[in-house]
Amino acid sequence: MSAADQVLVAEGFTPPGPGDFELPAVFGDSLLFTKPALLLVLAAVLVFGFFLVTSRKMAMVPSKAQYAGEEAYSFVRNGIARDIIGSSDFIRFVPLLVALFFFILINNVFGIVPFIQFPSFSRVSFAYALAGLVWVLYNGVGIWKHGLFGYLKHVTVPGGIGGPILLLIIPLEFFSTVIVRPATLALRLFANMFAGHLLLILFTLGAEYLVFEAGKAAYTPVGVLAFLMAIAISFLELLVQFLQAYVFTLLTAMYISGALAEEH
Repeated sequence: MSAADQVLVAEGFTPPGPGDFELPAVFGDSLLFTKPALLLVLAAVLVFGFFLVTSRKMAMVPSKAQYAGEEAYSFVRNGIARDIIGSSDFIRFVPLLVALFFFILINNVFGIVPFIQFPSFSRVSFAYALAGLVWVLYNGVGIWKHGLFGYLKHVTVPGGIGGPILLLIIPLEFFSTVIVRPATLALRLFANMFAGHLLLILFTLGAEYLVFEAGKAAYTPVGVLAFLMAIAISFLELLVQFLQAYVFTLLTAMYISGALAEEH
């Protein structure tokens, strides 16, 4: 603990830290019933329910619900899947990418929803698990398209390069494509959700302490300012939450496109 933290604790304020992300089970002792795990289930139900409701009564003149569902679907279909994967192969991956984008987005937005206030992917294990699924997907697609050894050659030997330089290029490409990609994909999502939520906790708890618990009227304006900063950060965090869902889905589409490409 730093000297500044020790002073704050001595004055009665405990600054937030990683321990605030370790939540007890909602009921029972199983890890399956912790708040983050239940939020994952809730997000999946919300995504499924949204598209079920908006697509139940399809009509030539869409209702407001149908229009919302079509716009949400088209955003991922046209803006990510078709643009990145290409018109010949994209359609088979649209359901996955649509579900992936909105599943991540809802779990991220949970971080600023009152009474929930926890972004699921601020738990690194969840981010790694999702990135692992993407890893299996794009490598599986590549092996299906090129065969095992053909795919290994595809991802490790850039087109037009030969000679002794391949002794350096091949292990670097293998390390980058097969090992580093899922790690960076997970860490990017986790780090943004973790840092943003930690910042919100800091300003919110700090404002509450300065206004109600510090016992000094001079601290009240600072506490109000901290509370206003927490509101401003919430809006900024909403933008980050959307961008992280978009970037994760976009990179997934890029990895699939790379696996399907004829040349590295």
